[in-house]
Amino acid sequence: MEKLKEALKKEAETFPGASVYYRESWDCDYFDIAGKFFAMLGENKEGDEIFTFKGEPEENELLREQYSFIVPGYYANKTHWNSIILKDNTFNEAQCAALLKKSYELVVAKLPKKVRETLGE
Repeated sequence: MEKLKEALKKEAETFPGASVYYRESWDCDYFDIAGKFFAMLGENKEGDEIFTFKGEPEENELLREQYSFIVPGYYANKTHWNSIILKDNTFNEAQCAALLKKSYELVVAKLPKKVRETLGE
């Protein structure tokens, strides 16, 4: 689990303009792009470690139907966000990294054009 978390943080830091830092008020590792969050690593109220990411609403539904370890986004809009319960996760690093990249791209697409231009989009 720690290896996956570190890999996701490292991966995110390769994305243009992205940063990852511990956000004390949320008690999580916060994945940030231009002041917006595109993912987080933290815990749910049961104390399970989770990875929360943004996705397309239809894809989010499919993932939840197919995988019991994927649940509606914890403390996030349930239509647009999912969380993976890491202790039950069967995805490999590459699959999780792909979800992270998609989340980043979806959030970047909603940023103002001027901000996107500074990212080389």
